[in-house]
Amino acid sequence: MKKTALLLTLFAVLLVPVSAATDFTAVADWLKLPEGRQNLGNMHGDVAVSSAGEVYVSVQDPTAGLQVYAPDGKFLRNVPNAPNDFHGFVIRKQADGEFIYGATMRGQTVYKLRLDGGIVMTIGSSSIPDQYKTKNARSGQLALVLTGVDVAPNGDIYVTDGYASDFIHRFDRNGKYLSSFGGKAAPYSFNTLHKLAIDTRFEPARLIAVDRANNRVVHMSLTGEFLGVVAKDLLLPAAVVISGNDAIIGELTGRVTILDKAGAVVQRVGANTEQGVGTNKIPPAQWKTGLLLSPHGVALNDHGDLFVSEFNAFGRVHRFNRP
Repeated sequence: MKKTALLLTLFAVLLVPVSAATDFTAVADWLKLPEGRQNLGNMHGDVAVSSAGEVYVSVQDPTAGLQVYAPDGKFLRNVPNAPNDFHGFVIRKQADGEFIYGATMRGQTVYKLRLDGGIVMTIGSSSIPDQYKTKNARSGQLALVLTGVDVAPNGDIYVTDGYASDFIHRFDRNGKYLSSFGGKAAPYSFNTLHKLAIDTRFEPARLIAVDRANNRVVHMSLTGEFLGVVAKDLLLPAAVVISGNDAIIGELTGRVTILDKAGAVVQRVGANTEQGVGTNKIPPAQWKTGLLLSPHGVALNDHGDLFVSEFNAFGRVHRFNRP
């Protein structure tokens, strides 16, 4: 009888669902700056990891706009020809190579670059109909302020005008304009649609985007149909990356939230309630390992280690290792 009870108990334990949460470990001082450089640079950009595990970081610096670091944090090089205002960029491996796709905030241009900096393609603002642009209050000119980009499995390119019209613009793999959707009107009602990603957890794939000032994450089809709200009541969600069955959301006011496929919270990483969250003025002397201040970009390597770039005048990239 005791043996039977023990077996039933063990069987019951095996039936308990295992949480997808992982205890990430913050790595102190993992990134090593190049000789002669005191800091990364004024950062209002992004972070991405290549298939080789190299970490790419964008800053607003004409001499070092896109920097590359080895998996161990050692500085390797600057990417030639990369603009100095990549607000959002991704690295995507495709049949004909591995490429950087980036959107410039002030330059109003989408770039496709090889990892060595060779320019493959640019898409200028003239490709987008004027009806989707916003009039600059000072100059009176129609303009874009691009903030995020990603590439669908078929090669279509999606870029969000997150600091202006809140429209998403879609191009084919050759840069031909296809359509625009989103904006501030219903049913989208976006307010700073900051960055987006292709959500490959679903079939067919869809768009997942962070609607920052509305404190929510949303889903759209790849043709622009609004599918619904994934999660709400977040803290200025600013970046998103897909990891297995989870969506990892960087929130500008001091934390990263991991959501499962249904939009439920799996885990928080680096949560910070101290003064200074959400600003870009906190100097390195006041930083604390593992406590996020202003997450602005998120990325993963093949092992699942998490990299978080911040909105910070000095430039800061966190690393959280997965066991």
